[in-house]
Amino acid sequence: MTQTTAPSVTPAAMRHTLAGFATGLSVVAAEIDGRIVGMPVNSLASVSLDPPLVSLAFADTSTTWPILRRAPHWGISVLGEAHAQMLQDLRRPAAERFGGIEMNIDDGAAFVPGAVATITVTPHTAVEAGDHTLVLLEVQDLHRDETQRPLVFFGSTTHTLSR
Repeated sequence: MTQTTAPSVTPAAMRHTLAGFATGLSVVAAEIDGRIVGMPVNSLASVSLDPPLVSLAFADTSTTWPILRRAPHWGISVLGEAHAQMLQDLRRPAAERFGGIEMNIDDGAAFVPGAVATITVTPHTAVEAGDHTLVLLEVQDLHRDETQRPLVFFGSTTHTLSR
């Protein structure tokens, strides 16, 4: 059976429509060969409670994903309101991304200090999905700071939550 896509379902239309879905902003990172490798992500999703699994999606064009996948442990840091400027720095090219950014390292997993939440994960399964790779990650440890509020990505820009 051949699947057809409606002419209105273009990459631009997908991007525009899904910009109406608010997501959290996170950083996934690991220490590999003595340097921090990682990137900001807004695709973090809870997948399963038992076993504990989360997922991330990496574009096929990513230069970070092929390096990061070598690490046995990754850190995921959920960014808070205080990290707005850091997020701008993390949008630099991969080789410069973590320059001047202090990270906490635990068994190879790298974390942003003062994150709203931290999740230590190990890669579980990678699935090719269109122009991305969907990666299921097994949760090894996690922590949440309930005193902080997250950064949110909506309408293709960063926002804070109002009470």
